[in-house]
Amino acid sequence: MVVLSKPTTEQYSCIRKTPTFPTSIVPVVDLSKPGDAKTLILKACEDYGFFKVINHAVPMEAISNLESQAAEFFSLPLTQKEKAGTPNPFGYGNKNIGRNGDLGWVEYLLLTNNHDYNFIRLSSVFGPKAEQFRNVLSDYMCGVRKMACVILELMAEGLNIEEKNVFSKMMMDKESDSVFRLNHYPPYPENFNNNGKGMIGFGEHTDPQIISLLRSNNSSGLQICLRDRSWVSVPPDHNSFFVNVGDALQVLTNGRFRSVRHRVLANGLKSRLSMIYFCGPPLSERIAPLPSLLLNGKESLYNDFTWFEYKSSAYATRLADNRLSRFERISTTSASS
Repeated sequence: MVVLSKPTTEQYSCIRKTPTFPTSIVPVVDLSKPGDAKTLILKACEDYGFFKVINHAVPMEAISNLESQAAEFFSLPLTQKEKAGTPNPFGYGNKNIGRNGDLGWVEYLLLTNNHDYNFIRLSSVFGPKAEQFRNVLSDYMCGVRKMACVILELMAEGLNIEEKNVFSKMMMDKESDSVFRLNHYPPYPENFNNNGKGMIGFGEHTDPQIISLLRSNNSSGLQICLRDRSWVSVPPDHNSFFVNVGDALQVLTNGRFRSVRHRVLANGLKSRLSMIYFCGPPLSERIAPLPSLLLNGKESLYNDFTWFEYKSSAYATRLADNRLSRFERISTTSASS
């Protein structure tokens, strides 16, 4: 049973109709063709900060098993789901996103990269089935991490960086601060349709991490913001993954790759279930533009910081805030003009 309180005015979007991102121009990267993939990834990250991945090699059995487990979890009574604990930061959340007043028509389960921690956290929810959930989650996350490693190394190749694992080693580090999120957007009641206005499931934001890898069921709702500040809907594709450039990667590439602003609109017809793996560096990792991208006197656009510093700053803000603004550096050229 899904129990969400009545939608508030804040949860309604003021946009009635959002254009759909034409399927023909959604950047599509075929990971079975690495030669082409690195070029396509480079352009997609520069133009959109977003692309779709096909032939990703994540076993479909692992995907479907986790989707089934996730659907089972969200169908539990609210009191049972709440046994996962409040999201501080890991646990079950319902409508409230973060600690700063953001609301959405969503319930979610936020988990760490540590399977032992997750098992302990969820044992009271699943009981004897907790071990099964742990194994299913482990299989899925293993497949997604492998895909992420391939993508991050193709990014490095596309940027002509000699150290091909410059990005992937942060995610593969045993101290990596990667996290995993299950989001469920139930259909909202028909009497709250509000004359065709969309309802915000998850408000506009950028992801703080390096990249995030999203897979959802075949329900619409995902929208991205283009460079001209217009919003477009992304056609769903449950057989593929969508990749978002995060804030950390924007800094590491000195702004060449741009983190994509995105949001999710709920609907009154069909529930949406999404699974997102956020590739994060270790908390102690220093984030700064790579020296190889600052050649020929090119200046850094950002002050460097540790991932812990940025994460602490980001999670003290509202979703829609420009989280990187406080770390932007005023160039000497601008300062002297």
